[in-house]
Amino acid sequence: MNRYPYIAALLGAAVLSSCSAFDKNAVQDITGPLPGGAAIRFFNFGVNAPGVNFYANTTKMTAITSATGIESTTGIVYGGVGSGGDYSAIASGHYTLAVKIASTTDNYLAIASVPFAIADGKYYSFFMSGFYDATAKTVDGFVVEDPWVQPTDFTVATVRFVNAISNASPMTLYAKNTTTTTEIAVGAAVAYKGAGAFTALPAGVYDLNTRYTGSATNVITRTAVSFNGGHVYTVTARGDITVTSTTAVNRPILDNTANR
Repeated sequence: MNRYPYIAALLGAAVLSSCSAFDKNAVQDITGPLPGGAAIRFFNFGVNAPGVNFYANTTKMTAITSATGIESTTGIVYGGVGSGGDYSAIASGHYTLAVKIASTTDNYLAIASVPFAIADGKYYSFFMSGFYDATAKTVDGFVVEDPWVQPTDFTVATVRFVNAISNASPMTLYAKNTTTTTEIAVGAAVAYKGAGAFTALPAGVYDLNTRYTGSATNVITRTAVSFNGGHVYTVTARGDITVTSTTAVNRPILDNTANR
């Protein structure tokens, strides 16, 4: 199934229009033509962070509606991605990409902001990352370009690795085919806030592991991940690398989200 980048925009995320300063929860006007050229998606991978909404300047890019039709104060919670992982359309230009608390307490308080230039014709992912400081009410954030190309060979998938764990050393992602047992390095070692190159893998089911440079010990493991032919995926490490529990919410996890 193809994932079209502007679906999210049609469902209510992000045609960039001006919002008044006093109407912080204004719903975007999506009745006009879509802006051309660029698309972005948003992840809440900030450990212990509250539910949030994401903004480009004053324009809300993500929102959750309740059964009453009034926007939920839950927001995008830790481990979540806005618009179900789809991209939202955005006009090219210079922005302050901001993360703001969705709950009634501290509603609209910005806990992270990243100045960034959006270029025409490109795709991006914004990651809220690291650890949320509940006293200072701040958290990290970073943006990476998603220079993916749709595979023309439907026997392969393309995969890349992003490191959103602030207390982890640079890691390399390895994918081991559960049928052939062949293991492939998905790019090179990736440091915090970094993104590796997209790597072609034969379509199939894989066990994923990350390792530090020069080590044979697996740091994070995720088993039985399906990579479908003709699709593009980003695997992101999130959580607290020091947690050893297999059930803790803040344990290190490999998230797998399709780019297309």
